[in-house]
This record gives sequence, structure tokens and C-alpha cells, in this order.
Amino acid sequence: MLINAQTLPTGESIETDVCIVGAGPAGITLAREFTSANFRVCLLESGGLEFDTKTQSLCQGESVGNLFGSLNDQRRLQFGGTANSWKIRLGDNQIGVRYVPLDTIDFEKRDWLPYSGWPFNKSHLDQFYQRAQVVCKLGAFDYDAEVWQNAKTPQLPFKSRVTTSIFQFGPRAVFTHEYREELKQAKNVTIYLNANLMEIETEETAQTVTRLRVACLSGNEFWVRAKVFILAAGGIENARLLLLSNKTQTSGLGNQNDLVGRFFMDHPLVSCGQLIPASPDIFNKTALYDLRRVKNIPIMGKLTLTKEVMRREQLLNISALLFPIPKPYQLKAVNSLKTLLTSINDSQVQKNSLKLLNNVVLGLDYILPAAYRALIKHQPFLPSLAWGGWSYLQDNEQRFSRFEVLHQTEQAPDPDNRITLSGDRDRLNRQKVKLNWRWSDIDIRTIKRAQDILKEEIACAGIGQLEIERDGNLPKLIHPGTHHHMGTTRMHDDPKQGVVDRNCKVHGVSNLFIAGSSVFPTGGYANPTLSIVALAIRLADHVKTVMAQKTVVLKY
Repeated sequence: MLINAQTLPTGESIETDVCIVGAGPAGITLAREFTSANFRVCLLESGGLEFDTKTQSLCQGESVGNLFGSLNDQRRLQFGGTANSWKIRLGDNQIGVRYVPLDTIDFEKRDWLPYSGWPFNKSHLDQFYQRAQVVCKLGAFDYDAEVWQNAKTPQLPFKSRVTTSIFQFGPRAVFTHEYREELKQAKNVTIYLNANLMEIETEETAQTVTRLRVACLSGNEFWVRAKVFILAAGGIENARLLLLSNKTQTSGLGNQNDLVGRFFMDHPLVSCGQLIPASPDIFNKTALYDLRRVKNIPIMGKLTLTKEVMRREQLLNISALLFPIPKPYQLKAVNSLKTLLTSINDSQVQKNSLKLLNNVVLGLDYILPAAYRALIKHQPFLPSLAWGGWSYLQDNEQRFSRFEVLHQTEQAPDPDNRITLSGDRDRLNRQKVKLNWRWSDIDIRTIKRAQDILKEEIACAGIGQLEIERDGNLPKLIHPGTHHHMGTTRMHDDPKQGVVDRNCKVHGVSNLFIAGSSVFPTGGYANPTLSIVALAIRLADHVKTVMAQKTVVLKY
């Protein structure tokens, strides 16, 4: 059942068994896992089915330290969560987002990385990763390049320190539409849209959550009582909701050790530079690194450091992706065309219009085929600027002269990178968030050393020459994050080192759990969604066990 919470009378008290806050991939996965259970489920979502600017304004916040960007633009309050922002395309099809599990080393306690280590290793999570593959509509749970390559799409021949692995891609509609319809039909699940959590209330010792206070932008407020509560509102909002719930614990619920909001991480996006191939023939040998279908599964190859070199040189995890870019005169033609189309009324542009038109004419060998791909096949007009993949055409290698190389990087867990509450208020009079974010020395050292290793390995393999680009002595940052907010309610068995335990239960609170990437102790370089879904499935299994020990009365 799906209900617009704005239609509920003020003061209404909803009785349920399990209450999930947040209908993104984590919350939706949890709810689906419960559809066959013999208990009632309530799923609260701040937004509606469509994007709404007033609702979205509830994401606003500020960032201090190194430039991070707008917190509002990086989240989505709408059923499906950030899945509504996934826009990668392959031909005529919108395929959503890239998926990959965390690596074995990401779970390890690394001596050179303070605060690293999960309560369990990757092999423990593999069974849940396999189930997550099905939920996300992916192929087999296998990301080794050998499984996806063939004689026409080989791996690049690196000697030792660099290796190839694979991203898989899946449809976003499973979370934004398909599973919504499935949950609407579930007899034991009720979805409440436009329902914003205001406060988590507990009994006087703060050891048990009793009810949630929920409000709508339309003005009405209501309550939700349950036996088990799960926060699945995202890497920023999970921490915010705990900090806002400060009536019993003045520092915020679960924050007795000042850990809620700390250890914020993302995946900085960094430009490595340009790879100049040793011969044009290289373009015919890199199809594995294109966004393409294999066994009807969209995949894309990437370069990573081997685990041995990461351990030996004490480096974080990092990936590199290759994007072919046009030749210089073709780029000049594209930029001239963009100037003409977007600034035609500018007097200076009018004076230079003949020169700009001449540049366009000289680059028609690129512009015309690119325009055809963009208009007819819905492929990127300028592949190098299309973060998320380029469309490889084997007979088009003469249109390209080099590759752009981009890094998606791991960020070290740092307690000073944190979410706090600011003095500003949102439309519901809740305190907004403030993010303090900065790069650490190991973040910068890893990127620079990884680039040097990649340059050496490319030359040694005879592939070509890597020209590294930096801002002075620093990596060339494209964006400090890729909207992968992690770590703010980290997992650790010791309550002095984590907000939740290995079962994702908030330390000291008997019936409050947290789902999503906010529980990640470390984040690797991997897009977090597959791990979010795997952990949600794991949490659902645990909650089913917890609920089996409780007296449940069904009221459909």
C-alpha cells in the first residue's frame, strides 16, 4: 500500500512492527526482503514519486574546509533516492549505475591506515553480494577481467603492478519504478510518502526507541510506533537524524562517544592526465575498457593497483578509467561550435564568428559523426567529458589521438571529516548539516604514487606515454566526491570506535539499526551501491531472526 502522508490527520499514531526510514536502494531492499515475513512493515520516504524542489531543499547544508560542493545537489529526496540521478546510457538504453564489490583489502586492518578494518572479511559478505547481484539485475557475481575478455577484447599487457578488473552496470528503474510497484502490492508493507523524520524518541535511559515523530511540509505531524526501527536515509542524513534526536542524550542518540557524523568519506574524482598511445592500433585493443555489452550485461574495464603493491607501498585503493578524446583540432572545433551556439548574442563572439566557423569546418570529420551518434544513438557528443563511459567504434580510431585517464579514489577515514549540525534551519525547523571535509596526506600521496606507477607500467608494456597533469604539486581534482557518502555511523564491535556493531545495531540502543554506506568503516574506490544492497540483505536476515523472538500481531 502507498499513502501520501499529507493526508493523515495531525496526531495520528501508526502501529507497525518494523519501521524503515528512507526509500533509497537500502530501504527498498530491506522492505522487499520483508514482504514474505509474518510482520508488518512501514516504509517512510521524505519525498514523493516525482521530484519536488521544496522537498529537495531539505537537503541543503554547508561545507567548510576544502571545497566540496553543494550538499543539496548530491542527494535526492524522492522514492528511489539517488537512483533517480543515475543517468548512464548505452546506446538507446539508460542503464543506471556501475556496480562492483569492495575488494578483499578494503575489509582488512591495514597497519598503515588508521581506523581501517571491518568486523568481518569480504568472504563473509560474498553470499550477500551474490544475492545483491540478483536484486540489482546484474550478471554473475564475477568481476575478474578473464571472465569478460576474449581474443578481440584482451586486457592491456601490464607486467606486474597494474591489473584489470570490471564494472558491471544495472538498470536504475528497478529501484525507482519496478520495486515500487512490487512493494505497493505487498500485503504487509505500507509506504508513506512526503513523511519526514523529525525526531527519534526513546524511553528515559535511551536504550530503547519507542516511537518516531514525523512531519509533512503541509503542516501535519504524526507518530510511528514499532518494535524495530531502521535508518536507511543515506550517508549524511542517517547521522543528522541521530544528532537531531537529542532530548534524552544531549549529544544525539548513539553519540555517547562523539562518533556520530565523524569519518565522512567519498570517492574523489581526479584527472590523471593523458595517455598518448605508442600507435593508433592501441585504440583497437582497448574495447574491454569501453562501456559495452558482454553476455547481454553492460560492463566496463578499469585499471587498479595490485594488492601486493598497495601493501608494499602502503597505498590506498584507487582505480583508473580510459576515455578516448578527439585530436586537438577536433577539440578546437567542438569548443568553437559550443561558443557559437551558447553565446551567439555576445558581441565579442560575433566579431570572431568567422574564425569560429572556420574552426568548426576544419573539425567536421569529428563533429558530423559525433552529432549523428548523439542525436540518433543517444551517445556522448564529446566522449572524454562523459563520466560514465564512451561508445567505442572500432573503425573510428583515426578520430582519436589519445586517452583521458580519470581516477576514482579511496579516501582515508579521518575523524575530523565530519557531519555536524549548523545554526541554520530547514523548512521543518530542523537544524541543517555542516560538512567539514579535507584531503589527508595519505590521500594525496596515494594518488601521486599511483599515477607514477601507472606511467611506468604503461611505458614498460609498450602501450604509450602517460602525461600526468597536476595542479602544482597536488593532484588535479575534478570533484572531491562522486556523491558516495560513507562512514558517518561506522561499524565496529567496540562502541568507542564505532556507532553500530557488526549487525548494524546502534551501540547501546536495543532496537535501532542503520542501513546504507554510513556504516562503512572504509570505502575503497568502489561505487557503494552493491555493498549497500548486500549489507541490507544481511541486515534483513538478522532482523527476521530478531522479530521471530518477539510476539507479532498481524493487522492487514
